[in-house]
Amino acid sequence: MAKNDLIGGALWDAYSNKVSERMDNPTHLGVLTQKDADEKGAKLIVADYGAEACGDAVRLYWLVDSNDTIIDAKFKSFGCGTAIASSDMMVELCLGKKVQDAVKITNLDVEHALRDDPDTPAVPGQKMHCSVMAYDVIKKAAGIYLGKDAADFESEIIVCECARVSLSTIKEVIKLNDLKSVEDITNYTKAGAFCKSCVKPGGHEAREYYLVDLLAQVRAEMDKESVKKVADKGGDIAFAEMTIAQKVRAIDKVIDEHIRPMLMMDGGDMEILDIKDTSDGFIDVYIRYLGACSGCASGSTGTLYAIESVLQENLHPNIRVLPI
Repeated sequence: MAKNDLIGGALWDAYSNKVSERMDNPTHLGVLTQKDADEKGAKLIVADYGAEACGDAVRLYWLVDSNDTIIDAKFKSFGCGTAIASSDMMVELCLGKKVQDAVKITNLDVEHALRDDPDTPAVPGQKMHCSVMAYDVIKKAAGIYLGKDAADFESEIIVCECARVSLSTIKEVIKLNDLKSVEDITNYTKAGAFCKSCVKPGGHEAREYYLVDLLAQVRAEMDKESVKKVADKGGDIAFAEMTIAQKVRAIDKVIDEHIRPMLMMDGGDMEILDIKDTSDGFIDVYIRYLGACSGCASGSTGTLYAIESVLQENLHPNIRVLPI
């Protein structure tokens, strides 16, 4: 099957070579029978899992010996090429492992194993849910073999029960794809697409984690990391390109280190009210003096000049400080 038979050329670049190879030539596609099990003195396990998020399904076959080791495995997949590639890699990760160890394989393990290099995702973020199906069918098979419920093996925190999307998957997809809305999370992972209980509080079922909160948390972590990188580089252009939230954090950091201790010695303080980029290239920082500083005459002269100079020196020469 040619690459462009599946998806457009531009989107195809978002898939790793390993994924494309396993889409076209899966290594472990097939069926295992009771006859195969009898010939090898093993126990045959057959587990089915269907993903409500996309309608795909997978059937997993294991031959498990008397030492609980998976000595052979095959799969059949009914779904897209990514589901086939994920299922194929999932089987490969199971082979040779004891059932008790195979059950520790996660969807992120499957996706990472499909990468061409450690830092480049194997599939577009919106296809991450395909590896979740592989992750769940392993637990189904282990439950059948060990006489347990698949939920007993759950080590990942599941945020969206409908699409079986884990906490770690959602966080990673937000970071990898710079997602900015809950709608983006749903488009990429299918989380929140069905009953919507995981989107925000107030749904028909209370959840421990909600997408709105996770998005805010991860975006805050990303902003913090970005500010740190910029601060390490110390570049003026980088500050000008920051988001408003990033600029506020960067300015607060400089104020905490160089300005606030001086103000607090005299019983004063200050806070940032707003930041605006002007059409003539200036970055206006609106502040409010607090405590003793609010009535001090030097707030519009010497103190103001000192604050402005420190910010210009450390962040950007076109910063203007405007007290309100």
